[in-house]
Amino acid sequence: MLHAPSLQEVLRSALDPAPAHAPAPGDRLAAVLAPLVETPERSMIFTVRSDDLSRHPGEVSFPGGLVDQGESAADAARREAFEEIGLDPALPQLVGALPAVHTYVSSILVVPFVGLLELPPDLFAAEAEIKEIIRVPLAGLATVEEPMELPREDGGVWRGWAYPADGHTIWGATGLIVHSFLEVLRVEAPWALN
Repeated sequence: MLHAPSLQEVLRSALDPAPAHAPAPGDRLAAVLAPLVETPERSMIFTVRSDDLSRHPGEVSFPGGLVDQGESAADAARREAFEEIGLDPALPQLVGALPAVHTYVSSILVVPFVGLLELPPDLFAAEAEIKEIIRVPLAGLATVEEPMELPREDGGVWRGWAYPADGHTIWGATGLIVHSFLEVLRVEAPWALN
């Protein structure tokens, strides 16, 4: 009998197990956790940022933030997920990192880690930073994905991906991360999108 690999096995082989990113001069390093709930339905957990924040207010994002001095990017992703949504740092199984994303608006190099959760965890939003926590089915994200273009102040064009979800739109750096993750699944585990 053939062994069908689990999603965890597929992602561990497809993602970067130990990313070592160094931001360019003038940039800062940040990390986010892309929490993926496996049952009862594969879904990703996102936050809706508070309208009172100075950076990216009201936008949909993954929990995350700047990497502290002496802290690994993976530890920063776990710490920020705990601070922002109360996710127990011991719960997500980090299976690796997706390619880093540079945010031009805030000059931050973001390292996204995928963390598997067997079941939906009990979460609470840190009200100073997070307005809402949403969970979006993975299959739904793959279905509604749309390319997006916006003019940049320097005359260039920003190209990315948008995902309507729960009355919000996932886009920007988070949209790039979601697209990158969906591309991995489309190649390595298309069954995970059903």
